[in-house]
Amino acid sequence: MKKFVLSGLSLAMLGVAGAAHAQSSVTLYGLIDAGITYTSNQGGSHNIQETSGTVNGSRWGLRGSEDLGGGLKAIFTLENGFSITSGKLGQNSLEFGRQAFVGLSSDQYGAVTLGRQYDSVVDYLAPLSLTGTSSGGTEAAHPFDNDNLDNSFRINNSIKYSSVNYGGFKFGALYGFSNDSGGFSTNRAYSLGTSYNYGPLNLAAGYMELNNAGVSLNSSGAVTNDATFAAGTQRTYGAGLNYALGQATLGFVFTQTHLDNATGIGASASGTSSGLTLIGGSASFTNYEVNARYSFTPALSLSGAYTFTDARIDGVSPKYNQFSLQAAYALSKRTDVYLMGVYQHVSDTGDSGLTADINGLSASSTNSQLAATIGLRHRF
Repeated sequence: MKKFVLSGLSLAMLGVAGAAHAQSSVTLYGLIDAGITYTSNQGGSHNIQETSGTVNGSRWGLRGSEDLGGGLKAIFTLENGFSITSGKLGQNSLEFGRQAFVGLSSDQYGAVTLGRQYDSVVDYLAPLSLTGTSSGGTEAAHPFDNDNLDNSFRINNSIKYSSVNYGGFKFGALYGFSNDSGGFSTNRAYSLGTSYNYGPLNLAAGYMELNNAGVSLNSSGAVTNDATFAAGTQRTYGAGLNYALGQATLGFVFTQTHLDNATGIGASASGTSSGLTLIGGSASFTNYEVNARYSFTPALSLSGAYTFTDARIDGVSPKYNQFSLQAAYALSKRTDVYLMGVYQHVSDTGDSGLTADINGLSASSTNSQLAATIGLRHRF
C-alpha cells in the first residue's frame, strides 16, 4: 500500500487542516484479481473466458484519518470496484460502489460512520465463511449469494456503529434510511452483529432486515439496483465458528434468508443473471457450510468448503450441493497465484426453471455446473 502522512503544520500550510498537534494520513490501496475460467455449462455450452474478481473483486480505494486528540479521529474510506478485463466500473457503474463513508472513531467508545457501507452480517459473520474471504470469494458464495456474505449489495444512506474490542468481544449495528419523505419504511435496512475471539476460537452472529428492497417503489433507498431479491421483506440471520488447530482452521457457518412477498431474483452486482420471476409469497434459503483452511508453508495454502442449501422457492423445494476448493501460492507479500474450482448440483427443482448457477457466472442449462479458474492476485 502507498501511504502518505502529513503533519498538522503541513496541512495548515496547505489551508486544509487545523490544530498543530493533529496528524493526518491518507492510504492508497487496492487489489486486482484476474484469471482464465473454464465453465462446463453456461446457457447450454461450455466456455473459456477471461474473468475479473473470481475470488476477490478488483478494487482501489483511499482510506484516511485525522487525529483530533484525546483518542478521537476523523476517518473516511472511498472504495471503487471495477473489472480488470474491461476497465468498466463495478457495482452498476457507481464511482465508489464498494464503500463510501466518513465518520468519527474513538479509542474508548468505538466508531460511528455515515455513507454506503457493509451490513453487520458481512462485517461479523462473513469472515468465518470461505465466501467472505480471500480463501473462497465470489464463486464460493451460497446460491444467488442469498445471505449476502459475498457483498452482492451494500447499504446506502446508512449510519453504522462499530464497538472497540472488549477482551475479544465486539459488536455493531447499522441502519439504512429510505430517504423517502412519504414512506419512511419503504426500502430501508437495519442489521446487528457480534463476534468473540478467545485464543483459537472465533464465534460470530448477525441479523439483517430489508424492507421493500429491489423493487421500484423507492429508487433512492437503502438497497437499490444491486439488490439480490425483489421482496417486500428480506430477513437474513446466521451464526458461525472457526477453530484453529496448528496450521489448520476448521469452520462451520449457518445462515437463513426468508423472503415475504417475493417477486423475483434479479441480476446482482456479482454477475449472477438468473432473472427468475417468483410466485408472489414467501421463499427461503437455509445454508449449512463446513469449511477448512490449511497452510502447508507460509507461501502455500489450501482451502475448501461444502455447502448444503435447502430452499423453498417458486412453489418447489430445491436442494443445492456445492463444493469449492482453492490452492494459492504467494510469490511475494503482495502477489499470489491461485487455482480455484467450484461444483454445484441442484435437485428437486420441478418446473420452476431453476438450474445450477455458480455465483458470478451465467447460469447452466442443466442441474449441474463446474467452474475452474487459474488466476493472479496483486495487492497494493
